[in-house]
Amino acid sequence: MGHLENKLEWCLRKAKKEGKEHRGLKAVKPDMVKADKHIQKANHNFKAMLYMIKGNFQDWAVSASFYAMYHCLLALLAKHGYESRNQECTMAAVESLIKSGKTGLDIAKLRRIASFDESDMDKTTILKTREEFQYGTDTIMDSTEVKKLVDETKEFIQMVEEEMKNLE
Repeated sequence: MGHLENKLEWCLRKAKKEGKEHRGLKAVKPDMVKADKHIQKANHNFKAMLYMIKGNFQDWAVSASFYAMYHCLLALLAKHGYESRNQECTMAAVESLIKSGKTGLDIAKLRRIASFDESDMDKTTILKTREEFQYGTDTIMDSTEVKKLVDETKEFIQMVEEEMKNLE
């Protein structure tokens, strides 16, 4: 068994052991209603991101960007019959869906958001940027980087929305 498969097994066992309030990955009935709600939340977070940028709160805008994209991933999982309450488990499950051909999402896009793969640890991800702003003291982000993040977030949401339509 490879690293990805081991991670998925660990995530599934963790959820099973912890029960209803788990912090892992749980196999559930596919749920398009929940998937749609995650897409709505992603769009809500994107609007919050834009609002915070206008108010000069770039540090909080980075968090809103990350969670907008993260809710897109949760939407994909809900569509495919998973519930995740753990970022590493979410990434592993989506990567597994990509590798098995169940989603057309590009692995590079997934790893731009976050990667727990040892070979990617030196790359800048949106998760790392969020953590830098959340736990650090900087509040301002370079305007070029802000624009790039806005564009990436918008593009990712649109891509997953399209993917969700194709999966129906």
